[in-house]
Amino acid sequence: MTEIIRPSWPAPAGVSACCTTRSGGVSLAPYDSFNLALHVGDDPKRVMQNRRILREKLALPQEPGWINQTHGTRAIVLEQDNGQDADAAITRQPGRVAVVMTADCLPILLCDRRGSEVAAVHAGWRGLRSGVIQSALAAMQSDSRQLMAWVGPGISQACFEVGDEVRAEFIASDPAAAEYFQPHGPGHWLCDLAGLAQRVLKQQGVDPVFRDPHCSYRDADLFYSYRRDGTTGRMAALIWIGESTDPQA
Repeated sequence: MTEIIRPSWPAPAGVSACCTTRSGGVSLAPYDSFNLALHVGDDPKRVMQNRRILREKLALPQEPGWINQTHGTRAIVLEQDNGQDADAAITRQPGRVAVVMTADCLPILLCDRRGSEVAAVHAGWRGLRSGVIQSALAAMQSDSRQLMAWVGPGISQACFEVGDEVRAEFIASDPAAAEYFQPHGPGHWLCDLAGLAQRVLKQQGVDPVFRDPHCSYRDADLFYSYRRDGTTGRMAALIWIGESTDPQA
């Protein structure tokens, strides 16, 4: 049975969101078993079968708007730019499914309080440092103060070691970001990626921000982790507005 994580957040009626795990698909090792990415070396036929399982399991209204993630900052509106290189996808159309894939990076889901606009953001340390959250918010029509966010499963601070150069890049633009780096030997730091993402979201006016407690690196039975395994699959975080939802009601 496919294990699905659903955000614990007060999203408005009609907004559905979830994150997959590695359980419940047909891919073979090292992609076992619910890999949803075509770009990691898995058998494409098995990936497409996993995507069919995903659609059926979640009763999705449409095929998700899969994007080619580049660890950049580009945000697209699915109704206008489906299939493009991007690291954030936004939709205001009921039935369209925004999705990002991760294996240690953070999936961030956003929705407004009226249930009229949703977004999925792929935030690794490069995208986070470069402003992928700000880019996604700028592409949304909703005022940031009317949004809520869910930061999904990613690598925890205890497992995410980075060098001096990564810490320096963050604190160059935000000196207070230093509090999210814990010393871990000479020239090494443990980075709280989810904490940094939450800081950016709140700085941009997004509140409340909810965080999933799982660690993709630590829980090998439940999650893929690129840092742990190298060659591996990808989970998917999805959000959509139900086709029967009327945001004007």
